[in-house]
Formats: sequence, structure tokens, C-alpha cells
Amino acid sequence: MDKTVTLLPVKDDHKAVLPRLQNEAGTDIKLCYQCGKCSAGCPAGSAMDYTPRQIIRLLQLDLVDEALSAESIWICATCETCSARCPRGVDIASLMDTLRREALKQGKLEKKVAAFNRAFLGCVKNYGKIYELGLMLQYNIATGQFLKDADLGLPMMTRGKVGILPETIKGRDEMKQIFARVKQMGGEQ
Repeated sequence: MDKTVTLLPVKDDHKAVLPRLQNEAGTDIKLCYQCGKCSAGCPAGSAMDYTPRQIIRLLQLDLVDEALSAESIWICATCETCSARCPRGVDIASLMDTLRREALKQGKLEKKVAAFNRAFLGCVKNYGKIYELGLMLQYNIATGQFLKDADLGLPMMTRGKVGILPETIKGRDEMKQIFARVKQMGGEQ
């Protein structure tokens, strides 16, 4: 999907953000010469509004806000195919992860993404693993899509793909301690 981007002068308060993001990601976007190998190999690229190459280009043009607002950073599976294929060693997967953290910090989070994130982490915190039915129900309620995918539930249950009740792991208390420590360090959840 093509998007039109308007180039404006970089604001002074934005000039420090990009070097900090690059430092956190441990990569240098100036090394990218836009060959496109990262985007060609990206398994999630077809679902993205900007391909990995385009995200890098936005950052090269100092369009940090545009990159932080992109759905692509949330669709990225961090599979590291892009980073492995980059002939210049740009760690795009790490950069996408850093962009997600920055978007969270700045509150640039789509409602559906935030709802999924809360539901996913809530399941892991409470059960130590994903409880698919609970995840789906929490997400659908939070996003007002009450019957979304309801027709898939029964067939998945009868095939043993989704359980009605959650399974738990040993060490749930340790998992809760991890979440408490993250919260203590200023993280969410």
C-alpha cells in the first residue's frame, strides 16, 4: 500500500530521538543503501503498511513520528530474517523492537494493539503461558468485537486445538515475580 509522506523540517526536540533509538537498537541506519533484501524476505511484509526497507527510509529522512505511528512495527514478528539478509549489517529486527518500545513510551499505540498486548501479557502473567480462549475473549471484549471468530471456537475445541479451561505451568509464582519486577522498573502490566 503506497502512502504519501510530507517532508517537513525536523523539529529540534526530535533531533535527539533518532540517535538514541539507534544506540538502543545497536545499529546504524545510515549503513542502509535501500537494496530491499530485508523487505523481500520479510514473512510479514505483505501485511505491513511500510516494509522494513521503508521504515528504515522514514528514519533516514528523520520521519521518526511516521515510523513510530506505523502499523508495521507491531506486525513485525522479530524473526530476524531482515537482519540476517542485510548486506550492510543493519539490525532491523532490533530497530523494530526499539521502535515498539518508543511508541509505547510515547503513547502511540493503536487501541487494538494495546488490547491484544494487555490480553496476551495478562495470560502469561496469570497462567505462565497463553490461554488461547481467554486471550481471544479478552481481546474481542476490549475491542468491541464480541462475536469475532466465534464460529471458529467450536471446531477448534472439538479438534483439541483450544481448551475450554486454561493450563498452568510450574513456577507461576516466579512468573508473577518477573512481572512485578518489570512493573517496579517502570514497565507496564
